[in-house]
Amino acid sequence: MAETDTLSVIEQKKLQSRQRSMENQCYFALRAEAFFIALSPQLAGIALALGVVLWLRRWICDPEFHFRRLPYDVPVFLFILIGAASVAVSPNPAFSFYNYYVLVGSYAFTYFLAGQTLRTEEQLRGVLKMLAWSAALSVLYGFYQFAFGIETADMKWVDGDAFPELKKRVFSTWENPNIFAGYLGEVIAMVFAFFVSEEEKGKRWRLGSVLCALAACLAMTYARGACFAVVLTLAGYGLVKDRRILLGCAAIGGLLLLFDPMLAERLASVFTKVDTSSEMRLAIWESTAAMILDHPILGIGWGAYRMVYHEYDFYINDVSVDIYHAHNMYLNYAAEIGVIGAAAYFWFFFGTMISAFLASRAETSAFVRRFELGCALALVTVALGGFTDDVVFNIPTSMLLWLGCALSMAVTGDPAAEEICKTQE
Repeated sequence: MAETDTLSVIEQKKLQSRQRSMENQCYFALRAEAFFIALSPQLAGIALALGVVLWLRRWICDPEFHFRRLPYDVPVFLFILIGAASVAVSPNPAFSFYNYYVLVGSYAFTYFLAGQTLRTEEQLRGVLKMLAWSAALSVLYGFYQFAFGIETADMKWVDGDAFPELKKRVFSTWENPNIFAGYLGEVIAMVFAFFVSEEEKGKRWRLGSVLCALAACLAMTYARGACFAVVLTLAGYGLVKDRRILLGCAAIGGLLLLFDPMLAERLASVFTKVDTSSEMRLAIWESTAAMILDHPILGIGWGAYRMVYHEYDFYINDVSVDIYHAHNMYLNYAAEIGVIGAAAYFWFFFGTMISAFLASRAETSAFVRRFELGCALALVTVALGGFTDDVVFNIPTSMLLWLGCALSMAVTGDPAAEEICKTQE
């Protein structure tokens, strides 16, 4: 009998060892994806694929590991299904299917892997450390580009007639300055959340210095929409919580404008004149509205905007010029997957934002509250920036957004995750 009990204990220890090993492997893949999202989409994709395979292995081999339901799984699956159905109405279903497979596959599996893997606050800290290191490298490379020069005159990111003196726009490891600016907006929101709630003076000074560096890098992109989105987000928080934040934003913004008159001219152009970029956006939005009216149910097909736009174009009148998205997140989703599909996406998007705001005031640890506030503010910057651009059209930015949403819901959205939600101060 004693020998049987000994064997049972040994087998139990072996099972626990295998469970820990499989858990660590999934967690390592998630951290690797988080690190590479901003630096190498290809390596991030490899880490994601590996993580999903390891999770499936864990789900099959570990009898105690179960699928978790998160609060916004319903709109997520609706969005995925309607997006898939829209492929059938695309003028080029093969292209749309490939685009859907690559893009939706990337962020849907990211949401799945993060939401199913994360279990403890310690794991959350580990993922955020990877995101912080990759952000630091991306920002440093942005400063390097600005210091040593990168000619962007031929990259069609600036209206040369309206801004003849603007020759540099940094984009770091991202595809273009606007996408990099959208990414910086999310990073600024997260750092800001930790800054305003930090009580230790030394840490607060360090976080403040990081915020100044991030603001300077954002200014180097000269992305007007992202700059205004960040300013409105932080100013709005200041109006609600602490008016001193408004003074800080004004001071940092004033210094940036003082040292870079071109930034001031670029931002002022939104109110004083219409350059080609602004005028083209207005025309694109009008064309996109016509697409939505003609295809309200399933849209024009996932990723088909570039193929359909010329049928509605009245501004560019050049079939050799490709317009890949509507430069408006709300219009773009409604055009490509229809009004119902867009509603499912924004149900998930704004639902997560509201849940994160509520969680930032819940009875959880100080770290979790700060993280949730950061997620909520980051989503606000994306929501505001989405009126003038569609940065989630880009694979890495969409992966980052869905990763943040999954982490937010995994931390406080699952009643079973008591080990995370309990106070750990």
